[in-house]
Amino acid sequence: MHCSFKTKGVCASSLEFDVEDGVVKNVSFLGGCDGNHKGLAALAEGMTPDEAAKRLKGITCGMRNSSCPDQLSLVLEEFMKNQ
Repeated sequence: MHCSFKTKGVCASSLEFDVEDGVVKNVSFLGGCDGNHKGLAALAEGMTPDEAAKRLKGITCGMRNSSCPDQLSLVLEEFMKNQ
């Protein structure tokens, strides 16, 4: 299943990912820090949505209350609620 999400309070304007056979795949961000997003995608891909959300939730970026990893955790939690 393909999911897309408009982020809030971070440099990236949106993120997308797929969940296939219970595993996160094809994570991508639009805008923001390219290298960090590639690293985040490489780490999250292959995890279950629950595992990735638990690891990423609550991470902040500088003085912001959220971060791209935190935004990914929020949308993964939303995905799990709707399954």
